[in-house]
Amino acid sequence: MTQNPSSRGGRAVPAMHGRDQPAIMPGTSQLPDHFHAQDDDYVIPFAVEPLDVRGRVIRLGPLLDTMLDRHDYPEPVSRLLAEMVVFTLLLGTALKFDGRFIVQAQGDGPVSLLVVDFTTPDGVRAMARYDSERLDAMIEQGIRTSAQLMGKGHLALTVDQGPHMQRYQGVVAMQGESLEEMAQAYFLQSEQIPTRVRLSVAQSIEAGDHGRARWRAGGLLAQYLPRDASELPARDLHPGDHPEGAEAVHEPVAQPDRWREAEAMVATIESDELVDPQLGSDRLLFRLFHERGVRVFEGSEVVGRCSCSPDRVQATVKTFGDEPDASMLVDGAIEVTCEFCSRRYRFDPDSYEQVS
Repeated sequence: MTQNPSSRGGRAVPAMHGRDQPAIMPGTSQLPDHFHAQDDDYVIPFAVEPLDVRGRVIRLGPLLDTMLDRHDYPEPVSRLLAEMVVFTLLLGTALKFDGRFIVQAQGDGPVSLLVVDFTTPDGVRAMARYDSERLDAMIEQGIRTSAQLMGKGHLALTVDQGPHMQRYQGVVAMQGESLEEMAQAYFLQSEQIPTRVRLSVAQSIEAGDHGRARWRAGGLLAQYLPRDASELPARDLHPGDHPEGAEAVHEPVAQPDRWREAEAMVATIESDELVDPQLGSDRLLFRLFHERGVRVFEGSEVVGRCSCSPDRVQATVKTFGDEPDASMLVDGAIEVTCEFCSRRYRFDPDSYEQVS
């Protein structure tokens, strides 16, 4: 996804939020005193300048738990949707415009649709659709991989800057066994910027929760953004004329040494490090890059926010005409439930006025 840029050597780079904090100097063995342990529901931008790498790291706690608890999806569906939320926020929070960034995964599996809708600068909502019978059958067989649950389909990323601007959409086929691999495949096919994505989701039980498992998630995105654009590895375009039924052969693209080093560091991240409530983003970045030095920028908070409202839902209900379908009536009133936030709206079928 090409971010709304601040210019560096002719290449688009993610714009960073706020003022930057003092960098972790190369070779240091301790964190500066200002570094904090926890940063749930914040996106933290960072830069590893010696490696020409920029990126973002995110931890989700109460925001994600509230969102998934409201929906009460089956565990595999909640896990998939949580990964989609992390991926969307890693990308969406770098975009600098007033509008929406929407990531959608649609397939022919029991989990047929995942949608995450991010409204700049900080609001997110999400929903999923699934076939209960098919999902239960797969779970009984022990099948839980993203690829099997979602089946064949596509991943679509949409940038909507409002009614007076043209929408941008990138669509690729879903490839890989996990959503992390699917995200990686998207960047490989759609971007010229070398990128590495890590995603992790878990449930944790903390003291005072009376045995209730709470959802947590985390992710990290790193991109190679050299000052000289000519240092970016060039990838051949699809030839388009290979024999029908045969796979096009792509030669491996030589990667710059600095990016290979950064990618190797990112690959060492353990899944539990991304969701550990006692390991903040600053400390994770310190673990990864302290030998090279990493500059950590001020984070930006993300919040759960749905765009539904009584007026909007009422306007939709009025389009049903004078005789709404009987299946829409619950206890004598038209009942509509928002798929994103699960809020219920009730309207009088005669006057279309909202009722309690």
